[in-house]
Amino acid sequence: MTESAVSSTPPTKRTMSETAKAYSKPSYRYLVLGVLTLVYVSNFVDRQVINVLAKFIIEDLGLTDGQFGMLSGLAFALIYTCLGIPIARIADLSNRRNVIAVSVAIWSLMTVACGYAQNFGQLFLARFGVGIGEAGGSPPSHSIVSDIFPAEQRATALSIYSFGVYGGILVGTVGGAYLVEYFDWRTAFVVVGLPGLLLALVVRVMVREPERGMAEARKDSAPPGFFRVFSYLWERKSFRHLAFACGLHAFVTYGMGNFMPLFLGRIHGMEILDIGWYYGLIAGIAGLAGTFVGGWVADRMANEKNDKVWYIWIPLFSTFVAIPFALITFLVMPTGLSAVFSYFVPCFFGGLYLGPCIAATHFLVGIRMRAMASAILFFVLNLIGLGLGPMATGLVSDALTPTFGDNALRWAMSVTVLFNCWCGFHYYCCSKTIREDIGRAIS
Repeated sequence: MTESAVSSTPPTKRTMSETAKAYSKPSYRYLVLGVLTLVYVSNFVDRQVINVLAKFIIEDLGLTDGQFGMLSGLAFALIYTCLGIPIARIADLSNRRNVIAVSVAIWSLMTVACGYAQNFGQLFLARFGVGIGEAGGSPPSHSIVSDIFPAEQRATALSIYSFGVYGGILVGTVGGAYLVEYFDWRTAFVVVGLPGLLLALVVRVMVREPERGMAEARKDSAPPGFFRVFSYLWERKSFRHLAFACGLHAFVTYGMGNFMPLFLGRIHGMEILDIGWYYGLIAGIAGLAGTFVGGWVADRMANEKNDKVWYIWIPLFSTFVAIPFALITFLVMPTGLSAVFSYFVPCFFGGLYLGPCIAATHFLVGIRMRAMASAILFFVLNLIGLGLGPMATGLVSDALTPTFGDNALRWAMSVTVLFNCWCGFHYYCCSKTIREDIGRAIS
């Protein structure tokens, strides 16, 4: 073959074959998974640091529990859920790596902007901006992970990626506690936001865009539009129940978790550094363990039994086990320290659902539908969970305060955890049809 013939080879094809060769090495696959997980940690640090700063923000800006619930939930969730779908469409059509890098830069800058807010309205808008950036984080990342790991390892890989939820809670809680103790809440936002700009560069330089369906050697196809993906998923009864179950699961975890630092300080009088260390470590370790175990056990059982319904049974089991331990934490434990250690169990079981549910969603769709499918799942999950969970808990606490005083918060959080019963119902309904729906998934 002549030199001119070689040079005429389309550069895209050469690049893609080199990329496939890179991803054939487990070391590079896990390096990319590690980078994406670190991005998700940054995502949740910037999203969740506000919770450990709650007491100081409420006092400084004169907010109610309900307003704080909006700042930690609704302000972020409104734009996050709405923009997630068009950004996922862009990711399905274009370079997902670049979408992630730009998104990291945006949410990091807006986190810094939170530190300069002077009132509720300004902080609400800054949190709104954080949601704009973070809308472009998870759907393209989910799609990349599903493309570079084989189906039998998918839930485990997605669970490792989901470490970012509790890794971010751990880093944000401990780091935020120290920053607010030695500086102030405004400095805390600035310090946790700036490193994301460097991380955006790391993503751009280190992550290669993989071929679609690479791990399964599936043929790529033109990506369908939003309405096609939405109607395709909505026709699957299992997905309708799965989406509502995930939303209610998140309603409980965000409704409890976003107020847990405030609960420990207000009800049990814990100092901010103690809250940062004890709650941050317990919630972080328990959540990380639960997230990994959920995906690993689901993959193991589904492969051994050759039955993907295990991707639903694991979350179903977790919802009911968490209830009594959460109620003990809020209503029985006499000290902050005992409440923190009791919270380990509901936090562990609260993390079991994410990896299996994302994997189950990807099993239902074609390879060019994965980012959009994740965005639709997260639209429901975050609108119900993040948008309504903290706000509902805060409003119930406000309503009960005239009767119960400071103890209103413990009763509001107890009401929130009972939504797990409704959540479990939808997981059960999903388990009845998930086999059939996965069996007729398109390529």
